[in-house]
Amino acid sequence: MSKNNQPPVYPDEPRIPILPNMLTAGNLLCGFFAILTIFKGMAFEDGSVQAFDYYQQATYLIFAACIFDLLDGRVARMCKADGPFGREFDSIADVISFGVAPAMLLSRAVLFDLPDAFGMGIGVLYLLCASLRLARFNCMAAAPKKPNQSMDFVGLPVPMAAGAVVSTMYLVIDVTTHHNLIIDTPWLYVMGGMMALVSLLMMSRVIYPSFKHINFEKRGTITAILLFAAAICAFVCLPWIAPAIIFLCYLGYGLIVRPFLTRRLRRIIEVDDSEEDDEDDTTPSNA
Repeated sequence: MSKNNQPPVYPDEPRIPILPNMLTAGNLLCGFFAILTIFKGMAFEDGSVQAFDYYQQATYLIFAACIFDLLDGRVARMCKADGPFGREFDSIADVISFGVAPAMLLSRAVLFDLPDAFGMGIGVLYLLCASLRLARFNCMAAAPKKPNQSMDFVGLPVPMAAGAVVSTMYLVIDVTTHHNLIIDTPWLYVMGGMMALVSLLMMSRVIYPSFKHINFEKRGTITAILLFAAAICAFVCLPWIAPAIIFLCYLGYGLIVRPFLTRRLRRIIEVDDSEEDDEDDTTPSNA
């Protein structure tokens, strides 16, 4: 049989672990339902209580997507089932849950009082930066590992950027609908500028800790457990402000605090027991 008459050969099907990808599917569905909820809110007049109620429900769904995204990677590593399929599927889900949904929510729930070009421009900037950040991350993750390569993130991770944006919007929605606080137009421009900064941080070279090395065998994990318990208490007692504080603290830690810390202090704060020398470094490794 000649070569031209041979039957076609197709690539092998990728291995698809069930549990991690079910969690990723949960992330994707939360993002999808958040978008549907935002559309329901858009049916009402901008600034109305009914619209804000739907937008607030959308923030809950995006927070739930953050939880699914936090779990899927850890479960995949625990099951030794991380691979290219999970990485690509996770990025697709992240574009929906942490790209499209927050961009829509930002332009409709918070910046609706500003000129359309400004509000939509901030939303478009956020969506583009989130998509480019995910594509860059996949390229870097697929590249051959370098000796002593860091596990930290280069640029603000997309789920954390979405958390910072959505938690801020949740706070704004809550104080304007339930506490009768009026936010003046100049403050909306300031808020839009802050959201643009969050967008640009995703494509920056600022290093953020990934906390991927934390497990129950680490001696410093008890600190992480205590901090996690404190965060849960804050969420329960101050649900309208605690998420914004937590996400913005992470944003500010990588941008302002971390560059001035010694390696020893970084390992204490980031609960990292890895063996490193204690000299200061001014150019962190790429993740």
